[in-house]
Amino acid sequence: MEVGSLVLSGQCCSEDIQYYQPAQEITMDYQMDAVANDSDYDWPHPTKNSTDFVLSGYDVELETKEGVRVSHVSMSVLNSSLTSVFIPLIYIIIFIVGLPTNAMAIWVFLIRIKKKHPASILLANLALADLLFIIWLPMKIHYHFKGNDWTFGEPLCKVLVGFFYGNMYCSTILIAFISVQRYWAVTHPLSHKLTNRVTVCVSVCVWIVVWIMTTPLYLYDQTVKVTNLNITTCHDITRPSQLNFPVGYFLTMGILGYVVPCLVCVVAYPLTFRSLRKSETDSSSSKKKKKAIISMVIVLVMFLVCFTPSNIMLMVHYSLLSLKIRNHAYSFYIVALCLGSLNSCLDPFVYYFISDEFREHVKNTLKCRSERSAERMKVSFTPVKTSTLSSSTPTGDSQSGSPPDTPQP
Repeated sequence: MEVGSLVLSGQCCSEDIQYYQPAQEITMDYQMDAVANDSDYDWPHPTKNSTDFVLSGYDVELETKEGVRVSHVSMSVLNSSLTSVFIPLIYIIIFIVGLPTNAMAIWVFLIRIKKKHPASILLANLALADLLFIIWLPMKIHYHFKGNDWTFGEPLCKVLVGFFYGNMYCSTILIAFISVQRYWAVTHPLSHKLTNRVTVCVSVCVWIVVWIMTTPLYLYDQTVKVTNLNITTCHDITRPSQLNFPVGYFLTMGILGYVVPCLVCVVAYPLTFRSLRKSETDSSSSKKKKKAIISMVIVLVMFLVCFTPSNIMLMVHYSLLSLKIRNHAYSFYIVALCLGSLNSCLDPFVYYFISDEFREHVKNTLKCRSERSAERMKVSFTPVKTSTLSSSTPTGDSQSGSPPDTPQP
């Protein structure tokens, strides 16, 4: 099952079941009638002394000392090909593509590019966030292929969940800062430039904020034993006794980790686009301006496509949990979260397209060219081009007596 919480409705009425009084006790007789008619399981019938829950999700969930017991509907989701075939295949693609490309991006930004600038520093941090998520994917792939049965223990499950959401929120915040940096570079090209030192400080602050934002994920149980399936889920089922905590957390994070960065990008990129259109440029720089506009559109579209469905479904899902309403779009929710992870393998290709410097260094790295040999090739190419132009010019520099850098008419 994809990262998420499958929390279901139920009643507790046997002695071995722990009772938890919810914030709002709601009687759901019609739900219990449906459960009582379920021929697959011998569910306990309600009594006068039973405590009624509405925990939302698919159907009924009973919490015992050993774990939880889920209904037939929940079992069908946990055993579906969606969670045991489709989702792990997507993660395999992300791992195979994202691991080498993000490692290459970090190498280029930190090692190959000698002259650092704010954009390269922010992009290096974005690649690092993607890589830190991708290296944990093999365990998640194993989990889904094994029928959503987690065998690596509670601590590693918490680490996996923490890095999943950490990558999401770190990416949204960094992309928001990149949009602000681009806007500032276009509107203030000469005054008050963003220095590398300030950019490094901003990056460190982003990592600290993301670490603080993901700390609550380590404070409640992420692994839950499903007794009637004999599996242990990782973050796919939330214990009824711990429901209020993740509901409040994810609704808050949806606003701080997605809505705010999204608003920043939606405002900054159109303003940058308008400034570029108003700027007076000659024909030689028109291509650069056009490419800058295209790159901004690509980054904004990728941000909206990768993060909007997953975060909207995340907030909708936990809003339904808080309102005690069943989520009938849970399959779309887990698919949206999975597809949102595609940004981890798409980001390096965006770097390759929008940055000529990055593209050149990647080509030289793949061809095993050192930085020094690449520079020598540039230097050796320049005289050949100059001599060709000089020989084809009727009046050369030596004849006119003009300086070498002065263009000839």
